Amino acid sequence: MNKKPSAVMSGTVETIIKSPFPNVSEKAEIHVVGAGPLYREIRIDNSLTNENGEKVSLKLGAQVEVTIEAKAVSKIANK
Repeated sequence: MNKKPSAVMSGTVETIIKSPFPNVSEKAEIHVVGAGPLYREIRIDNSLTNENGEKVSLKLGAQVEVTIEAKAVSKIANK
C-alpha cells in the first residue's frame, strides 16, 4: 500500500470568526508558517472531532499542524 504524498506545515489560530446565524458554525482562521503571501491564511469550520469522537473547537492562539495530501500519486511529477 502506497502512502499518499503529503506536506505538513505549522500554523497558529489567529482569529475566531463567529457566525451571525445559529445554524452556521464559526470559522477558525489559521496563519500557516512558510506559505506564500496570498495563501498564508486559511479558514476552516471550527467544529472538530477528537480521538474519542467528542466535538471540540480550536481556541485563539492554538498551535496546529496543517497537512496537505495528494489523492493520486500518478498525477504528481517527480523532481
